[in-house]
Amino acid sequence: MADQFDVTIIGTGPGGYVCAIRAAQLGLKVAVVEKWATHGGTCLNIGCIPSKALLHSTEMFDEARHGFEGLGIEVDGLRLNHARMMEHKDKVVAANTSGIDYLFKKNKITVFRGIGSIGSANQVIVTPEKGEAKHIATRNIVIASGSVSADLPGIDIDEKQVVTSTGALSLSKVPGHLLVIGAGVIGLELGSVWRRLGAKVTVVEFLDTILPGMDLEVTKQFKRSLTKQGFTFQMGSKVTGIEKSKKGLKVSVEPARGGEAQLVECDVALVAIGRVPFTQGLGLEVVGIETDKRGRIPTDAHYQTSVAGIYAIGDVIAGPMLAHKAEDEGVAVAEILAGQAGHVNYDVIPGVIYTRPEVASVGKTEEQLKEAGIAYKVGKFPFSANGRAKAMQASEGFVKILADAATDRVLGGHIVGHGAGEMIHEIAVLMEFSGAAEDLARTCHAHPTMSEAVREAAMACGDGPIHM
Repeated sequence: MADQFDVTIIGTGPGGYVCAIRAAQLGLKVAVVEKWATHGGTCLNIGCIPSKALLHSTEMFDEARHGFEGLGIEVDGLRLNHARMMEHKDKVVAANTSGIDYLFKKNKITVFRGIGSIGSANQVIVTPEKGEAKHIATRNIVIASGSVSADLPGIDIDEKQVVTSTGALSLSKVPGHLLVIGAGVIGLELGSVWRRLGAKVTVVEFLDTILPGMDLEVTKQFKRSLTKQGFTFQMGSKVTGIEKSKKGLKVSVEPARGGEAQLVECDVALVAIGRVPFTQGLGLEVVGIETDKRGRIPTDAHYQTSVAGIYAIGDVIAGPMLAHKAEDEGVAVAEILAGQAGHVNYDVIPGVIYTRPEVASVGKTEEQLKEAGIAYKVGKFPFSANGRAKAMQASEGFVKILADAATDRVLGGHIVGHGAGEMIHEIAVLMEFSGAAEDLARTCHAHPTMSEAVREAAMACGDGPIHM
């Protein structure tokens, strides 16, 4: 039996590694268990980070092809070096994952390599790829095993022709025609990557709207933007089969409400219908922890499972499957274990789609406020009326702020436009302090900046914006 640890964390994705570092900062003796060769989980290895590297590379390529001329910049002989682009992505991943190794050493965190499972409420079993299993004695256990791509029934995923996000990040060449199954964040981001490089992109979505759960006005604007970029959408449709051959794929697409199927020929099909919690092999049954109908681990307000001393965070529990949500939960659990009052405000968790234009959201949508019967007011301001946006050829989109009709307290913020993922945070900070739209409207913003549009949208909740 190894030395006694205060906490052992299974999984070193964003939730797990942040939890480990925070616990170590608070003086706890910490161990982590990771089955992969590198830390960082899906996010750093095959998700958030590599996808953003490709999104940035392809955005620059697309800007050089279509945007430079309007700025008076002429480029001759522009071409894509596919191998170099993938090399950049891999270097970014390596730099980020190796950074976690450094942080673990700095914070004196013990790392165990292998598959982690629960032997008892105070024991974690580590099964390495080679050699004998190790047993870790621990006072507390945190499950941070993350999620995996959801499968489509009857569809064989080979990560070459039929791929998940993992395969879509490493295609050996630009597909002639990419069919994306699912109009969520992952499908639209990766569809954008390959569309900019020349692929024809068709998106098949079961529902009648893209980005389910987001503000409808935002999704309508965003869908129009993607359509202008060359996306084709088949809404209210489902994929019922895929036939493979060396020449490509024949995908059977049917109306979601029933009807005659049609065959769509493509080179690559991306299955992006969501993600599901990964809890296989954790030994939950050994200690009597049951999952809900969606495969999630139920926890109390302090992230403790039905077994005292065993906690769960991130994608394996309820809530949005976002890296930063998992990180905040990791911090909260570490602080709770150290005797502090760890807490996550789930009303103020931003979400971002890193396409062009970007889409960012925090708090409530109009639809949610209507359903809850909350009287609200809307302040909007378009980037077409923003000086900096015009100078940057980035005048597409708008800022939308939702405030309580009686108190003026900001309840939600939504942005479609260049840099939306950065601008959303001033709305998030305002909401964290229960700020009013007037507070934001009276805060001086530098000129000229894109962020002035956020202030003007806040003004629109009152007497009206200045520049429109």
